[in-house]
Amino acid sequence: MWYYYVLFLVGYPLMGALLGWFTNYLAVKMLFHPKDPKTFFNFSLGKLKSKGITVQGIFPKRQKQIAIQIGKVVADELLSIDDIKEKVVTEDSMDNIFKQVEIKMNNFLEGRMLEKFPFLSLLASKKLKNSIRDQMLVEVKVQLPDMMDKYISHFEENLDIQAMITEKFSELSSDRLEQVMNDILSKEFKFIEILGGVIGLIVGLIQGGIACLMI
Repeated sequence: MWYYYVLFLVGYPLMGALLGWFTNYLAVKMLFHPKDPKTFFNFSLGKLKSKGITVQGIFPKRQKQIAIQIGKVVADELLSIDDIKEKVVTEDSMDNIFKQVEIKMNNFLEGRMLEKFPFLSLLASKKLKNSIRDQMLVEVKVQLPDMMDKYISHFEENLDIQAMITEKFSELSSDRLEQVMNDILSKEFKFIEILGGVIGLIVGLIQGGIACLMI
């Protein structure tokens, strides 16, 4: 008689844990597999015909739709042109660009001007060169924000962030897609598998307890 109690209180929980873990493990795998559509139970027997059941992993099957949604979210909420403009057209960035322009201009007046315009360079005094540089830098400083704004506007007209993200995600191979998702969600996938085992174990214990009470 005692072996019934062992069977119910040990066998049921172990079987439940195994089935719970396996079903969740299978569910996680079916997110990515089969990578290509597979048809089962497709047969023709006289007048009896069956188109069968076509099975494909959720992510490979809906990769294009997922790519569209990811592209939309990134473009609308994560990386809009306005966000790019806000980060690029700042006081610090303007100052950095202005400093680079000033360095380039000094290099030109002190070096390349002699190579490009030797006669003019000989006639121009250092005071005149400095005056030219200062006037040009003033003009650059005034025009720079407007130039950057026009550049960003041109950038906006020619860059479709949503289309770019959608295209890149759609072009991922099934293997690469699975690798990316596993890199991001491997702990969560493992937790789902373990949770299935735990729930199965609990259900098995309940079933075993009920069975013992019915002996």
